[in-house]
Amino acid sequence: MTEAERRIIAAQGYVELGLFEEARAELSPLPAQMHKRVDVIEITLLCLMGGHRWEEALALATELCTEEPAEPGGFIHAAFCLHELGRTGEAVDVLSRGPATLRTKPVYYYNMGCYHACLGHFDKSLAYLERAFEMDGELRQHARKDHDLDCLRAQLESHPA
Repeated sequence: MTEAERRIIAAQGYVELGLFEEARAELSPLPAQMHKRVDVIEITLLCLMGGHRWEEALALATELCTEEPAEPGGFIHAAFCLHELGRTGEAVDVLSRGPATLRTKPVYYYNMGCYHACLGHFDKSLAYLERAFEMDGELRQHARKDHDLDCLRAQLESHPA
């Protein structure tokens, strides 16, 4: 294993532990060309998101969408950043324009449910959320604590798992 590979693996581990500064410290000594690798971009993006640096994270997520247009990750991250920046309508557009592989991910339906709830589209929101819960029942527990869904709390509580 090379030193660069070790650093990338260590940075991934730090991200999983929520230690974003430590992850970035592992990546910083890498040569400039390595910072253009998709895996390094994604780790850096997750660090920025963990630090609530939404504008910078959005720029990297957009880069991922361009570099890997068939992969869902960049689109999910870009939409989340837009939502956190108060640009929820744009977040819906990004997910809607994303690759077909997005529709295989429960997080797509969950996030669309949250974004539509925030936009006041409650029927659409509930439909997306039900699909997310069918695909991954654990998301129902997460929804009970998600502030984006406060406006639907009564409806969500009346549909127990």
